[in-house]
Amino acid sequence: MSRPLQIGLLLFPDVTQLDLTGPWEVFARTPQFVCHLVWKDLQPVRSDRGLSILPGMTFDASPQLDVIFVPGGPGQIALMSDRETLNFLRQQARQAQCVTSVCTGSLVLGAAGLLQGYRATSHWGSIDQLALLGAEPVSQRVVRDRNRITGAGVTSGIDFALTLVAELCGDAVARAIQLQMEYDPEPPFNSGSPRTAPAGEVEQARSQMASFIATRRLATEQAAARLQADQLTDAGNTQHQQ
Repeated sequence: MSRPLQIGLLLFPDVTQLDLTGPWEVFARTPQFVCHLVWKDLQPVRSDRGLSILPGMTFDASPQLDVIFVPGGPGQIALMSDRETLNFLRQQARQAQCVTSVCTGSLVLGAAGLLQGYRATSHWGSIDQLALLGAEPVSQRVVRDRNRITGAGVTSGIDFALTLVAELCGDAVARAIQLQMEYDPEPPFNSGSPRTAPAGEVEQARSQMASFIATRRLATEQAAARLQADQLTDAGNTQHQQ
């Protein structure tokens, strides 16, 4: 590798910090990577659980990134209609080697029009919404389709990040980082997925999330409508120019 790879991790208000900090921990241990926490300004950003995180770079100051990464969290809803953020992602994606996300960060990529025609994943509670944005939902821990790599909910961020490091730097580098981090999960309960949790617990979780998921779905439907309108406008402009 002739030069370090520039890795941009999007930071935003009400991010789920583990979506962000799990991949950051892996990326920051990768010798070939230079990592940036990117947001609109340099003021502290508060996560959905109250942890304040400092951005290191603004959109305007960002170099061309080799990898653009979007985490999820409740703040993702606002991002889906945030033109400044969506335009930044579109601009960076044009030349990035990899366009990536974890959890509901994939819905933000979808709102930017970056997952149309791609297989992708998200948190199990919202994965179906990807179809509204032109993606093919795939219920897997990590999904790769060409240069799009997406991780499922929250804790899958570490799996996603190790997968990306292996892809860009080789298995040996990724294996060494996994060992350094002692990433050897043995969860106390076999209930971390709807596939393994008891049906009653899954239904209870769905019930608890129902109101918020409905709010997220509305935001996704609105983002899908904006995408369609933008595409119709672009098509009309192209025909007019011809």
